[in-house]
Amino acid sequence: MTARDAAAETALGPMLLAAIEHNEPPQRRLVDDDLAESFLPRRFRALVALTRNGAIRSAVGALSDRSGPGLWAGIACRKHFIDERLSDPLTDIDAVVVLGAGLDTRAYRIARHGDMPVFEVDQQVNIDRKVAVVERALGAIPPSVRLVAVDFESDALIPTLQAHGYRAEHRTFFICEGVTQYLSADAVRTTLGQLSAAAPGSKLVFTYIRQDFVDGTELYGAESVYRRFRGRNPVWKSGLVPEAVGELLADHGWRLVEQAGPSYYRDTYIRPTGRSVAASPIEWTVLAER
Repeated sequence: MTARDAAAETALGPMLLAAIEHNEPPQRRLVDDDLAESFLPRRFRALVALTRNGAIRSAVGALSDRSGPGLWAGIACRKHFIDERLSDPLTDIDAVVVLGAGLDTRAYRIARHGDMPVFEVDQQVNIDRKVAVVERALGAIPPSVRLVAVDFESDALIPTLQAHGYRAEHRTFFICEGVTQYLSADAVRTTLGQLSAAAPGSKLVFTYIRQDFVDGTELYGAESVYRRFRGRNPVWKSGLVPEAVGELLADHGWRLVEQAGPSYYRDTYIRPTGRSVAASPIEWTVLAER
């Protein structure tokens, strides 16, 4: 399996997590996604069904935390953060672009409530998979959703989007969740450069892995995660330094609004559930605006 294929396979994990979280009582959920289970392959749906039992669900969460401390809570909370910012009544937008969409369900949850155009962008292998998944789960792709095949390492993002109906003057909410670490540092900068043409009023949410973790200088107790993603065949290619994110965004015409990490997730999302979990410090979520 190539590194690119391995990156494509990671689309399953976050949606499996979201589906299992939906089996928690509503007041204990870290993220709420009622479509996640239906987007999974049959064998994963069978696992999700087993986790309707609280003891099994707890065991799955504990197993995840042993292999990647805090990743479960971190991924769930980053999804909560993005959903919350996207649904904020003060967020006045005309379109949504999901970069590296994988099996994400946001486009289809948005389509329930209106006809705002949503563009799902990913590698061709994931686009092909997504078409099959959506047709199986929902019957058809909603007219407001466009699936766009792009290789972030080599393709021109905005012209490709425009070929699928995207309008550059639209205030756009760009989402790049769990993607940047799979790109080269040059591809991350190139993507930000292409987004610099976004219309005023646009917003950008993206996640990143800390550079010191990618470099191996600080492992934050996640040695097994480092071996998995930065070992013999590295899947994670790049990271960012939290203190330098604002300058990087400014270089491409964006203003940093906030960064969310483990302490924000603890205070805002985890404590209200009463659950004794912690989010990993290796991944952060950024909100920026034009």
